[in-house]
Amino acid sequence: MARGIHDSRYRWVIERLVEARKKLGLSQEAVAQRLGKPQQYVSRYETGERRLDIFEYLDVAEVLSVDGLALAGEGSSQIG
Repeated sequence: MARGIHDSRYRWVIERLVEARKKLGLSQEAVAQRLGKPQQYVSRYETGERRLDIFEYLDVAEVLSVDGLALAGEGSSQIG
């Protein structure tokens, strides 16, 4: 079983978060400000340098107006 940032399900979910950010017209900086984090935080999870834990993930999803639990459910069905 694949683990970590290389898990295809995880990458699928992160790609959906990136799409949501862009659809909202938000920069990485804008998302970072809403999270109270530096811009590099967003860049690193978007590029796979850093993995979000469950609570960080839910915070990001909320900022992006995404149902994080539903998205994770969709991602779990993605075949790697």
